[in-house]
Order: sequence, then C-alpha cells, then structure tokens
Amino acid sequence: MIERVHQHIINELDTNTRTDTIFVITAIVLNLLTLGINSGIASQRGNSTSTIVMFAFVVLLIAVNVVAEAGLLRGKKTRTRLLNGLIRMYKDQGVEGYYDLALLGDYQTRYNLFILAVLCTGLVGLIVPLVLWAV
Repeated sequence: MIERVHQHIINELDTNTRTDTIFVITAIVLNLLTLGINSGIASQRGNSTSTIVMFAFVVLLIAVNVVAEAGLLRGKKTRTRLLNGLIRMYKDQGVEGYYDLALLGDYQTRYNLFILAVLCTGLVGLIVPLVLWAV
C-alpha cells in the first residue's frame, strides 16, 4: 500500500509541475504579445476603437496575470504539502536521509522567481503601452 501512496504523491507532483509550467508560459507569452499589440496600437493613437481594443487587452492581461499568480501560489502550497507528506513517509520507512530537506527551500525560491517573472513581464506589458499612449 505504501508503494501506491508514494506513486500517487509522485503523480500529483508531476501534475503540479505541468500545471505550473502552463501558467508561467501562458502568462509570459500573453504578456509579451499584449506588449507588442498594445505598443503598436498606442504608438499610432488612432481612433476610439483602437483605444477600446488596447484597453480590452489590458483587462485581459490583468485577468490572466491574476489567474497565473493565484495558480502559482496555489501550486507552491500544494507542492509543499505533497513534499512534506513524502518526507513523513520517508521518515516512517527510515529512508529520509536520501532526501535533502534543503530542496524544500529551493522549490520555494523557484516558485518566487516564477511569480516574479510573470509579474515583471505583466507590468512591462501594461506600463509600456500606457506610456506610449499617454505621450
């Protein structure tokens, strides 16, 4: 039974990793696309339709970034819980020495860097077109 629980936790960690990857890639790609599209629209300062389209992309950018950040924070908590479960299992089985607990801190740092990358590209995708539009 322990092998099944172990495999289930490992599968959950794999799913968590894939989901987090999707959040990061989707958010960054959308941020960069929105940066390009909105910068083009803002630099032309065409008609009110262009402005509406630009602000629609701004709303989309904000929504996707909020979802991505929330997803990454949830993924961070989920990974911590799953790894703590694995560590308890390893201690019960007497093999905890094979898992370096410093990895927990490394995972936290990695998540913080992912969140920062999404946040920074989102801010650039938001601020640059607005500056171009305002000037």
